[in-house]
Amino acid sequence: MNNIENTLFNGELGIIALQSCKELGEKINYHIKEKRNEEKSYLIETEDIRFSNGEGKVKLGDSIRGKDVYILCDVGNYSIQYKMFGFMNHMGPDEHFQDIKRTISAIRGKASRITVIMPLLYASRQHRRKGRESLDCAMALQELERLGVHEIITFDAHDPNVQNAITLTSFENLYPTFDIVKSFITNEEELEINKDKLIVISPDTGAMDRAIYYSSVLGVDVGLFYKRRDHSTIVNGKNPIVEHEYMGRDVSGCDVLIVDDMIASGESVFDIAIELKKRNVKNVYVAATFAFFTEGIEKFQKFYNEGIIKRVYSTNLTYIPQHVREAEWFREVDMSFFISTILNKLNYDQSIASYLDATNVIKELLNKE
Repeated sequence: MNNIENTLFNGELGIIALQSCKELGEKINYHIKEKRNEEKSYLIETEDIRFSNGEGKVKLGDSIRGKDVYILCDVGNYSIQYKMFGFMNHMGPDEHFQDIKRTISAIRGKASRITVIMPLLYASRQHRRKGRESLDCAMALQELERLGVHEIITFDAHDPNVQNAITLTSFENLYPTFDIVKSFITNEEELEINKDKLIVISPDTGAMDRAIYYSSVLGVDVGLFYKRRDHSTIVNGKNPIVEHEYMGRDVSGCDVLIVDDMIASGESVFDIAIELKKRNVKNVYVAATFAFFTEGIEKFQKFYNEGIIKRVYSTNLTYIPQHVREAEWFREVDMSFFISTILNKLNYDQSIASYLDATNVIKELLNKE
């Protein structure tokens, strides 16, 4: 370690990986130990206790006095179960967020600094009002600020402008672009990255900035699918899509990469993939920061078998079932090394500015290829 790293500006590092984020937390801990060439674990033992009536509490097993504490929580991990009144319940985002607050309460002001890492930002799809409705994401951020959290770290927020809800707490919105691009070009050996062979597609107008960024760093063109919705009807909380209309250059004979922040049911991806195949594209790839598969993976498997979708790339920033990880059409992008680098830098009070823009490292990667 250099002289700067020998000085702990923010206190001894402590990582609290809640039950929803155990696997990712262990990987991050492993990478930090390697970076620092140390054997000791930085993970703080925690116990998530559930009572038979559904109430819960978080209990810390180690002292956190004076430590620089990082709380890791995956609010999208629906695999965590507990028994309530004899029934097995799956934890939802509200319960995971409550566990973050319970953890802060258990710390009782003894830590030198508290940082909350929610890779999937809680209630991020409720980022702005369009009438008489709640604004959960903003309320949650303000609640964490009032509880004394010094910094909130998330990835690819649905609308980064939600950070304007808090004024005294640092909010870092990071992106997995480099790791996704690296995995994409490493796994797809037959891929030709040039304007004649590859085009990046935005699935809607809201994802256009992301698509433009991907296309610019890859040096290819960009296209857009516009969603025409039926605004007279609401289904599952949103207006149903009537039709996808394409705007962009001819895609015949090209590989296409559809990029978005999240895949929920996947219906938009399916509709777009079908439309692209009608236009004689070669292969359809999909890249998303978060893959929920809210209606299962059967249709993804079907579209892969029929040659409509070639591959889906997504990160381990939120829960992905093991059978999905092992599917031929899916590639998981591991973000643990990146997060460990961020934590290591912040603990030593060093700048992470160079990690906020992946343009240069992506270009270096493409030049090596």
